[in-house]
Amino acid sequence: MTAAQEGHGGAYRRLLTEMSNWLISYFRRRLPAGDVDDAVQETLLAVHRRRHTYDPRLPLAPWLAGIARRKWIDQLRNLTQRPLEELLADIPVADHETAVTSASVLARLLDELRPTQAQAITLVKLQGYSIEDAARETGLSLSAVKMNIHRGLARLTVMLEKSDDID
Repeated sequence: MTAAQEGHGGAYRRLLTEMSNWLISYFRRRLPAGDVDDAVQETLLAVHRRRHTYDPRLPLAPWLAGIARRKWIDQLRNLTQRPLEELLADIPVADHETAVTSASVLARLLDELRPTQAQAITLVKLQGYSIEDAARETGLSLSAVKMNIHRGLARLTVMLEKSDDID
């Protein structure tokens, strides 16, 4: 970013490519698939417009994450303002009983874990966060996140093996 601020075009192109890859991953976890590209482009435009505000003495990632978060919030606002399509009465609907039951059982099992274990498993295994993103989200180290996942999954396995009524 420092080289880009100084007018080095090659560095700027590389920076935008790397940022774009990170932003795609960031928005895929937070937005419907059809809105990811728009959010990435809006964020890159904001980065371009605000690149002069970046202080090279500070880490780049939090600066970029702050811009991405604001663009994510803007996208969420846009989602709520879209007109809803009218649903037809004869749309076939699948039976969701198994999924609802599984989600309920999983939630009950996660409640039995230590909060840090449940949070790490939820972020990484259920919501698709990377270990690094989960560490940032929780404020834990990478090894602590991995350890919480490992121990939590081991504890879930023991609970499932002891349970008679969970299929």
